[in-house]
Amino acid sequence: MIAAQLSPPPQLEADPKLTEAEFSRYLQGVPYWQVPVRRPLWVVHKARRGMLPGDETIEAMGERILDVARRVATQHPGEAAAIVSHADPLNAAWILLDGRPQNERELHRKSMERAGMLQLDMDGETPKVWEYIPAPRVDRPASAAA
Repeated sequence: MIAAQLSPPPQLEADPKLTEAEFSRYLQGVPYWQVPVRRPLWVVHKARRGMLPGDETIEAMGERILDVARRVATQHPGEAAAIVSHADPLNAAWILLDGRPQNERELHRKSMERAGMLQLDMDGETPKVWEYIPAPRVDRPASAAA
């Protein structure tokens, strides 16, 4: 565990606002190429998020993440913190910060890669500067070839 390697060890806490999009549970276990056939409500979800029971709008997802960022910034002023969540909620927060249109295209046009980071500089509860930092590129070891 990374936290055990740090001195002093960081304070860790779970927050239900950092969970994956609720609609993803409907899609679990289905290969992506089978989703339109086996999960027909996916088409409605993609056309307009938030119309189905258990589905969230892009605004609701993004606000969950930003609420946690505001709380952490208020409780720990001047300290660095890492907030870990899932791609869709983090992308939704990025859309809200940028003021981009809240639609499916924007959710994937500028999206976070695995292990990517959205760095936020807060002034109290207000995000002042944000920047996407892609995951570092790591060469594939020769043993992984094949």
